[in-house]
Amino acid sequence: MSELVITREFGAPQEKVFAYISQTRHLLEWWGPEGMHVPEHDLCFDRRGPWMSVMMNDQGQRYKVSGQVTHVDPPNSVGFTWAWHDEDDKRGEESHVTIRLTPGADGGTLFELRHVDLPDDEAAANHEQGWTSSLRKLERLAALG
Repeated sequence: MSELVITREFGAPQEKVFAYISQTRHLLEWWGPEGMHVPEHDLCFDRRGPWMSVMMNDQGQRYKVSGQVTHVDPPNSVGFTWAWHDEDDKRGEESHVTIRLTPGADGGTLFELRHVDLPDDEAAANHEQGWTSSLRKLERLAALG
């Protein structure tokens, strides 16, 4: 199994960053790699339970992912399972994502995304690319203030 860890530092307070990683209206502003939009979703990480999203590119290709929100600890962390669906909507191998927030310098926030139990290094590299692209969108919002 492989894993990846991505860290960022945001100039916004921890409570505000937590809102962006947990509340539907904010998640939809940055969820999915650049060039993707989210036409279908049950995307809410401020409560335990099921979630899903369909990301779509400009060519109409759809990418469905779903899981369970396993823990919510405002304003410190959220955790959820993650599995892609195939073209027949069959759910694939499950991995786990945890996003942790801690106080940063000058009232900012340290952000850590840990995605574990990925099947191999190629999957980890692909997810790192996707998360990095998504987080660029969050960074643009993360003046957040």
